[in-house]
Amino acid sequence: ANVDLNNETNFCSDLAGQWFAFRIQMISASMLLVTTLALVYMRNYLTAGLIGLVFNYSLQITNQLEGMVWVWSSLETAMVAPERVAEYTNVEQEAPRVIPGSAPSSWPQDGSVRFDRVSFRYKPNDPLVLKDISFDVKSGEKVGIVGRTGAGKSSLTMALFRINELASGTMEIGGVDSSSMGVKTLRESMAIIPQNPILFKGTLRTYLDPLDQYTDAELWAVLTKVRLTGRIAAETDKLQSVVEENGENYSVGERQMLCMARALLRQCRIVVMDEATAAMDHETDQNLQRVIRDEFAGSTVLTIAHRLDTVLDADRIMVFDQGRIVQCDAPGKLIQAGTGIFYDLCSEGGYLDKIVDA
Repeated sequence: ANVDLNNETNFCSDLAGQWFAFRIQMISASMLLVTTLALVYMRNYLTAGLIGLVFNYSLQITNQLEGMVWVWSSLETAMVAPERVAEYTNVEQEAPRVIPGSAPSSWPQDGSVRFDRVSFRYKPNDPLVLKDISFDVKSGEKVGIVGRTGAGKSSLTMALFRINELASGTMEIGGVDSSSMGVKTLRESMAIIPQNPILFKGTLRTYLDPLDQYTDAELWAVLTKVRLTGRIAAETDKLQSVVEENGENYSVGERQMLCMARALLRQCRIVVMDEATAAMDHETDQNLQRVIRDEFAGSTVLTIAHRLDTVLDADRIMVFDQGRIVQCDAPGKLIQAGTGIFYDLCSEGGYLDKIVDA
């Protein structure tokens, strides 16, 4: 496969070279034609030697022009590597991965999450995407996070995992200020189920347990909980079966369930689902909701969703708008208010009857 890709690239390069050479020759021929016509027109004012000299140099335009463009093109190509090196040397250093003694060895004992006047932006000079938000999520709570596109829902996830540092405010996870601990320690305490999970090429066991910390029995146990044992048992190599690049030999739903299996394996106290059910079929969606309800009963679950039926049974709903929390209450109470963004979203999606019946 790599040989084929290399040949395809070389073939495209050769075609581009032939096209370039043809264009240069056409341009040079046009310039030579103009020069010849000019020499004929000015023949009475020029000597035969000067005409021959000009014509001789005109014939060399093709090679000179082609060589100049090739050198310039090669220079641009060669400068890509130094540009990348310069770019990476200017990347701002991330916070320390591990800070000894920053958190107790048993942390986190609970899955509480507390934001106190948190503001967040992606780059130093960018506008704030989260603006002075504050909330408390108790350990074991199931919280739905909703809002229209661009409201700041996914930015909350970025702040939670400290992909970028907070612009202001404090964030506590399990009662410990997240800014006082290493980013590796923080991120290992939580799990995320993204909408489009990335699976790297390797074995299934390596994906589920990259550090080889768990036994095969434990891996099969979590696969049973997410109902993938039949799919994996059908493979010849079972846990040693190959996962293709980007998990192409698994469906989107199966990839998301594998992410869920990893979270179960690590027994994470906090699970974030970033619109994880948007690309799922109904059966996989129901399976995922069952796992959350049964297996993560004691964990804090933050669900960011566009499909409101995935968060209608949440303990609370946080409604985001323009980087702020504009509503926060139980789904039924938000509907009873008869107004607001959540009421409008439920009305547009036809979910009002489901909440009323519940």
